[in-house]
Amino acid sequence: MPANLPPPKPKKDPKMPKFNLSWFYIVAIAGLAIMLWQGNENPGSYDKDVSYSEIKKYIADGYANEVIVNKTDGKVLIAIRPEKIREVFKQGVKEVGKKPTVSTRYPSADKVEDYLTSIDYKGKVTYEENRSILLNILSSILPIVFFVGLWFFLMRRMSGGMGGGIFNVGKSKAKEYSKENGGISVTFKDVAGQEGAKQEIQEIVEFLKNPKKYTDLGGKIPKGALLVGPPGTGKTLLAKAVAGEAGVPFFSMSGSDFVEMFVGVGASRVRDLFQKAKEKAPSIVFIDEIDAVGRARSKGNGFGGNDERENTLNQLLTEMDGFGTNTGVIILAATNRVDVLDQALLRAGRFDRQIHVDLPDLPERIAIFKVHLAPLKLQDGLDIELLARQTPGFSGADIANVCNEAALIAARRDRESVTKQDFLDAVDRIIGGLEKKTRVMTQEEKRSIAIHEAGHASVSWLLEHANPLVKVTIVPRGQSLGAAWYLPEERTIITKEQMLDEICATLAGRAAEDVFLGRISSGALNDLERVTQRAYGMVAFLGMSPTMPNLSYYNPQESFHKPYSDETARIIDQEVQRIINEQYLRAKTLLTDNAAKHNQLADLLCEHEVIFAADVENIFGARPWRSRADVLLEEQPAPHAPAIADSPSESSSDTATPQPEDGQQTSDPS
Repeated sequence: MPANLPPPKPKKDPKMPKFNLSWFYIVAIAGLAIMLWQGNENPGSYDKDVSYSEIKKYIADGYANEVIVNKTDGKVLIAIRPEKIREVFKQGVKEVGKKPTVSTRYPSADKVEDYLTSIDYKGKVTYEENRSILLNILSSILPIVFFVGLWFFLMRRMSGGMGGGIFNVGKSKAKEYSKENGGISVTFKDVAGQEGAKQEIQEIVEFLKNPKKYTDLGGKIPKGALLVGPPGTGKTLLAKAVAGEAGVPFFSMSGSDFVEMFVGVGASRVRDLFQKAKEKAPSIVFIDEIDAVGRARSKGNGFGGNDERENTLNQLLTEMDGFGTNTGVIILAATNRVDVLDQALLRAGRFDRQIHVDLPDLPERIAIFKVHLAPLKLQDGLDIELLARQTPGFSGADIANVCNEAALIAARRDRESVTKQDFLDAVDRIIGGLEKKTRVMTQEEKRSIAIHEAGHASVSWLLEHANPLVKVTIVPRGQSLGAAWYLPEERTIITKEQMLDEICATLAGRAAEDVFLGRISSGALNDLERVTQRAYGMVAFLGMSPTMPNLSYYNPQESFHKPYSDETARIIDQEVQRIINEQYLRAKTLLTDNAAKHNQLADLLCEHEVIFAADVENIFGARPWRSRADVLLEEQPAPHAPAIADSPSESSSDTATPQPEDGQQTSDPS
């Protein structure tokens, strides 16, 4: 061995067992077993409880072979003579043993002794204590050992199983990623889309790479950046990409990891986290779901002067504003509930910037699809842009789920590659739910559902601002008995006319039942929920009511107090009812004027169970209003020949963007 090398450390014997809390359980169980065995030990194989007077009678009549006085338990036992066993126990020796006993509690040992003297008892008398030394030790020490072990077990669980047990309960749980332990390999190339967010956060990366460039000019880099956006848009992935691009230590921690039941633990973990970050500066501290600890103080239940979460937030505020500007520690945080955060957390000097990570638009969805399609074996000539157009309102996580579901569907069908139809069915499956081909419906129910769905299709085709129809199906899927599927336009703003047309088209299903069946059913539950929510939004939030123009009572803080009076609430209810009634009558009028075409569409739907935009156009003619989505629909080939498939999953739809209408709790992707 070379002289300059240190001697190897002796290896630990792998056969040496490590301490485990199970040992404590084994010892406790063994101790209890010994106690029970010691406590049940007696000279007879069978014992019968009798009264004290019966004991005296047995002794006086000569039944006793031996008298045993147990001073510990306060009992007197007599061993019955063999010839008297059957008379006393009504059983033989085989049932009760050779030395059965009868026992009872005695008033006092002196009275027993006086009684034996008074009858001149000549038999054997024994005074004993059945408590052994081992039993005394166990009964004294075992409870203490049990409670001490239980305390250590609870402390270990409360500390999250960290090394060092309860002594490290105040230490930070943050995971550190650095060059020494492999670091983070994610870069901006791995984050598809979100070009605006990446451009805004690029300055933080530049500062971490070359801080002197900014400090020489007297500039101050923002101390923190808050990533805000809906779930699944890639906020956490974007933070990892910052660390991967900068090549600096990255401390990642969830907001819920700060809060424990012990007072002061959250604040201690905040201090420990920032202390580690300062030691490794330049570094990045990332707090995911910061709303778990950063909620506004004095709002909601459970917040008070001594609340642990509030103490943790106060310490976080102090640490963010306590270290110097040029220490090289950047704080990133992510949340989808920025409206509930404390305003002190969002002020300049803490989280100076809010970077919005929104749902991807069409070009960004194309880029996201390319990332998630890379590991899949695809059909030649697959149109990625078509897939992106069919998924408006999908987040990056949703698109990843679509790609995975398409691969599973292709494997289930024993395909050699994933085809376009697999992706169409995957989108239908994710939004609409699993197709239920085995659900049995009567012909009357099937006709009622067809009329309902044909009502949606007819009115949406006749309205200018309604979303273009893709297909209609009466095959049960998920919680719905039928659905109308649209290709919504990606609008930045929505006008009042567009909202009214969408409300009218949504109410058309129930209106069709009322007009053509003379009755209504429970199938419009989801329609009514969506219509009511949208109408209240128009009146109370957007100021689109002529009775209450230009007023908004939107409260992002979700306060329990209404920002308007009871009289205003009554007016809002009346306006919502008026809007819904007007659009319902409008839908009934359109259906009545086009009754023959609607019934023809319903008959076609009953026959084939699924129809497409081309079928509606053959009956109603071309739409007089053309949108970008209409152009896309026209560019696709005819959906089916006269011989249509029996179920939507077997049909070919090139433009299906599922937007279920009935019986589902999904939100409108637009």
